[in-house]
Amino acid sequence: MLSKNKIFKRGILDVAPHMLSVIPFGIICGAIGVELGFNPYLVYAMSLIIFGGASQIVFLQLLSGGASALIAVTSVGVINSRHLLYGAVLSEYLEKLSILKKLIISYFVVDQGFAESNKYFKKNKNQKHIHYHLLGTGITLWVCWQISTLTGIVLGSIVPPELGLKFAIPLTFIAIVVSDLKKIDHVVVMLVSGISSLIFFDAPLKSYIIISPIIALIAASILLWRKKL
Repeated sequence: MLSKNKIFKRGILDVAPHMLSVIPFGIICGAIGVELGFNPYLVYAMSLIIFGGASQIVFLQLLSGGASALIAVTSVGVINSRHLLYGAVLSEYLEKLSILKKLIISYFVVDQGFAESNKYFKKNKNQKHIHYHLLGTGITLWVCWQISTLTGIVLGSIVPPELGLKFAIPLTFIAIVVSDLKKIDHVVVMLVSGISSLIFFDAPLKSYIIISPIIALIAASILLWRKKL
């Protein structure tokens, strides 16, 4: 049986390759927050509270675009709803832990950490103190994210306005979805979401941001249902 320390270090090593994408993304998030006119302290506080790249960018962009706080918070909730699935998957491995430990660990669960720890859990179901792997991946990601966000905040405050960083927002999300363009059903869902956002663009409180993904989810459900027939 591996010790807690060795399992924790294994988590660090397993998630290390993901830093190649996490660090630049964190720098972009910090820089964009300052570029959009938000106080640097607020941008960093958001990084501590939300701790999620896509969610942070969406939150900042919505508020800077005039969306209500309700729409911004709801949008972040929708984006982060995938964590409910992460929790459901991990629950069987963490069921013996106390509620307090589960709450602490849940804060550090993000996409890359979940992916690596879930693979480790499947291969080491009978290993004691297995949750230390999840702590290893999560804390490593957290530390790198906070440092890179701070770096972005500093860079964003010194970059001249004429060399603005707002263009990085669409580029960031294009990079996220580009790999899914090879799958026709994914393309269909993207088109449905895009067209819906145009149709409902004038909805009150910029609620098209919530309406369009809901319609896209319905379309995705229909496509999955048809595949099973």
